[in-house]
Amino acid sequence: MLKKQAFTIFLFLIVAFSFAQKPKETKKEYYIQFSGVVLDQDSMTSIPFVSILVNDKGRTVSDYYGFFTVIASPGDEVKFLALTHKTRSYKISDTTTSKYISVIQVLTRDTIELQTVDVYPWPTKEEFKKAFLALDLNETDYDRADKNLNKQALSYIERNMTVSGSETYKNVQQNYYTKVYTAGQQPQIQLLNPVAWAQFIDSWRKKNNSSNKTKVINRLKED
Repeated sequence: MLKKQAFTIFLFLIVAFSFAQKPKETKKEYYIQFSGVVLDQDSMTSIPFVSILVNDKGRTVSDYYGFFTVIASPGDEVKFLALTHKTRSYKISDTTTSKYISVIQVLTRDTIELQTVDVYPWPTKEEFKKAFLALDLNETDYDRADKNLNKQALSYIERNMTVSGSETYKNVQQNYYTKVYTAGQQPQIQLLNPVAWAQFIDSWRKKNNSSNKTKVINRLKED
């Protein structure tokens, strides 16, 4: 009787030990290629550069034509965010077995209309009224155009106007291009370079002015 009980206990321990050593089944990761296009609800045109978030973590952006593709898993939530449209979500089914899902996601335009604001250069209506009554309406557009095209005024602007930023940048880039182009060669002759001629004439004038001043100072000393 004791042998039979010991044998039963021994079998029970073997079965329990075998169940304890059985490895647990791990759930395999299942991925889905989630693709589609994002359209506007009113015009049914594609919306470019829409942000697509998978479970608020993975992020991608639709292209210029509204097309997108992301990697997701069953049960994931995909959000579509656009600056000019309302946010929409798409829930992938937990029981899906498809490896590819294609959707056409439609977004509603989110427009906010603000009240019209009139901006005036005068702080009060009274000052605006004074400025309006003081206007000189005798001067026509032709008179103002003739004043702006005055030869003396244009000549003064031409004499005092410095080189613009775009011209300076172009000159620097041209010099750099010439330096790279003629690397390892004889330098180019600058006879036809207007900038070089301008620099030469300017330096020549400065030299003459300085020499004339020196002569005048010497004469004053002699007198």
